[in-house]
Amino acid sequence: MKPLLLLCLLALIPACTQETQNQVSRSLQNWTGVNGILEVYAGEKLVKKFIQVDKLTTATGTDVSVSRPYRYGYGVLDENLNGAKDAGEKRVYFEFSDYSTSYIFYESPR
Repeated sequence: MKPLLLLCLLALIPACTQETQNQVSRSLQNWTGVNGILEVYAGEKLVKKFIQVDKLTTATGTDVSVSRPYRYGYGVLDENLNGAKDAGEKRVYFEFSDYSTSYIFYESPR
């Protein structure tokens, strides 16, 4: 009886390890802060900038917790790319692909 119990317990260890790895991987892909900046590039040219990003999240499936190849968040669309929220610039929802989007995301130094 004891060898069967030991075998069952050993069979569960890889599943626990995989779940822990998935949780760590998901937590590393998400960012929560107070003043993130997302810059989107077309080649070497800056084409979009979102400021005051407070959370950046990797999308996951509805029925399964598998990461999707895009990220999303909310931030102020910095239309004139000056790094400041100006009159008329509003907070928006955004998504971008991890595969086809050239981007830099960082916490504002100011």
